[in-house]
Amino acid sequence: MPMQTAASITLNSRLLTSPRARCQAHIRPVTFHAPDCVIYAQGERTRSLYQIEYGAVRIYRLLADGRRQIVAFHLVGETFGFEINETHSFYAEAMVNT
Repeated sequence: MPMQTAASITLNSRLLTSPRARCQAHIRPVTFHAPDCVIYAQGERTRSLYQIEYGAVRIYRLLADGRRQIVAFHLVGETFGFEINETHSFYAEAMVNT
């Protein structure tokens, strides 16, 4: 008679939830930024992705001579703040009430 073996596998409950549910668990409350308010600065540690509910954001870097080099604009519905590194490579600044 063949021997039978029973195994029990414990799954992490995180794996049982949908990707959408996992993302929603980390959503932070809405924050408001006045015009010209820096949302994050170059060199700061990346902590969040940002989605614009209303307003507009410019992404830029500061040049050695003090000028701003704008690299992107983000408008309502767009997401920004994703970086491949652990720190931000650019500044993000609200252009209007955002």
